Amino acid sequence: MKESKTKKNFKNYILLHIIFLIYSLSAVCSKYAASFEFLSLPFIFFYGVVLLIMGIYAILWQQMLKRLPLTVAYANKAITIIWGIVWGILFFGDKVSISQVIGAVIIIAGVLLVVTDKNE
Repeated sequence: MKESKTKKNFKNYILLHIIFLIYSLSAVCSKYAASFEFLSLPFIFFYGVVLLIMGIYAILWQQMLKRLPLTVAYANKAITIIWGIVWGILFFGDKVSISQVIGAVIIIAGVLLVVTDKNE
């Protein structure tokens, strides 16, 4: 039985956002790496994890570009900013400002506008 186009698109968007979640974790590891002395063992470990994440992301991103229009894929990439806010809170104890919340809402609204565009 053929999968409906709407269901297939939904799966692609979920996969795309999982890929962006993975990508956003590279910033967490990068920040951890920066907290250690250059070329120390922890620095090399976290920097190596950054390189691993970026390699995985590059492969997955290329596969996703086969499934979605480039404009839609890039518009969704803005979600990584929201993941950055979440990781900052969870891992580094950052405080969220009202401007960050407003920015996150604008990003989500923009992504929804692009994703629901009938021309895509």
